[in-house]
Amino acid sequence: QVQLVESGGGLVQAGGSLRLSCVASGRAITEYTMGWFRQAPGKERERVARINWSGSFTTYTNSAKGRFTISRDNAKNTIYLQMNSLMPEDTAVYYCVLNREPYRLSLDVGDYWGQGTQVTVSS
Repeated sequence: QVQLVESGGGLVQAGGSLRLSCVASGRAITEYTMGWFRQAPGKERERVARINWSGSFTTYTNSAKGRFTISRDNAKNTIYLQMNSLMPEDTAVYYCVLNREPYRLSLDVGDYWGQGTQVTVSS
């Protein structure tokens, strides 16, 4: 059974930084795209960043470009999201996602999702 456990969320002031981690169990992540989504109250879920199986390809939502960095350590079955220059608009629950299919780039609701970690940025 695949499980994803996120950590690293919390309360931070605007301009601060947080590093989210997501550890996968039940499957080696070596062949799978993974990513981070977020959902703020009253808003639709948004893909923040994704990284392909080797880490050679990454994408970011426009608001995250230049501030967030996604990375992975396949040996630790873990991905990360380093978030710098945080803004109140980044406040949301952040979810880790693992693709169900190997070597597929797209991520959707049918993939494996973690329970989420709350990030709150105060102004």
